Amino acid sequence: MTRYGAQFGPDITFLGVDPVDLADAEALARADVVIVGAPFDGGTSHRPGARFGPQAIRQTDYLGHDGSRPHLALRVDALRDIAVVDAGDVEMPPGEIEKALGNLEDAVYAVASAGAIPLVLGGDHSIALPDATGVARHLGYGRVSMIHFDAHADTGDIEFGSLYGHGQPMRRLIESGALRGDRFLQMGLRGYWPGPETLDWMADQEMRSYEMTEIGSRGLEACLDEAFGIALDDCDAVFLSVDIDVCDPGHAPGTGTPEPGGLSSRQLLDAVRRICRELPIAGIDVVEVSPPYDHAEITAALANRVCLEALSGLASRKVGITHDPAGPLLEGRGR
Repeated sequence: MTRYGAQFGPDITFLGVDPVDLADAEALARADVVIVGAPFDGGTSHRPGARFGPQAIRQTDYLGHDGSRPHLALRVDALRDIAVVDAGDVEMPPGEIEKALGNLEDAVYAVASAGAIPLVLGGDHSIALPDATGVARHLGYGRVSMIHFDAHADTGDIEFGSLYGHGQPMRRLIESGALRGDRFLQMGLRGYWPGPETLDWMADQEMRSYEMTEIGSRGLEACLDEAFGIALDDCDAVFLSVDIDVCDPGHAPGTGTPEPGGLSSRQLLDAVRRICRELPIAGIDVVEVSPPYDHAEITAALANRVCLEALSGLASRKVGITHDPAGPLLEGRGR
């Protein structure tokens, strides 16, 4: 397939990294991470606009788009210490959800089967179904666990007469066998959905949901410690899915279904960095950024930094830096 470029807006890459064609198998094989845009919001149930998310995530920064981002605490440059390229946006026609999701699954599979990590910029959370399925097609069904940051469980069944939407991808992933329910870890759930029937289904699948009440009581680090042990039990790799609405709307107002009482931006960034430093990551998506509802690019900036923290964690893991950024700044590198 030829490089499609940006579906909504100018054709730019993530902070100036090199472009890549998904049809170029040799170029994909040289990459560590391939960024893929998924400009689709046909699965939203409330406020739309996430189709413009990939463009906003790629470009929202006060620094130059020079393909370099040295991390102050880790002393790595995620865009140079690992090979990060941008495949542009997948063609995802509005109003044709099955075709759109199918196109994305094929793109993610092309990246994963080349040995690179797909980093998918959403788009609404319906894209998690093809994202994780594309990775599982390569690594094997049931061999990939999921760590899922979200205000909502996204385990609904049929919504508006459809099996597909942003409230249902996690159920479809488990029902298909692509992911195991007992290796499915959810962080940050809160609010007033889902209801008892859906919660019973989740319990039957042995899903583990760390609601905000538990995170507030035990602390996020303790919950992550426990989740890591589950995620790596009889699984080969981890898929990380980040719905930006896991953060409190004060930190991420530009999203379709805001729910008060979430994580702070600092908590999310620290958690994502830690996950990508400590776990074998096979795929990542960052979803539900809706620029029309954003204010002063707060949400887009946070999503951009979620991507950079993930990439910096991967770079740190690859180059073998084990420094704890909670301690004093690392001496030597980059000074």
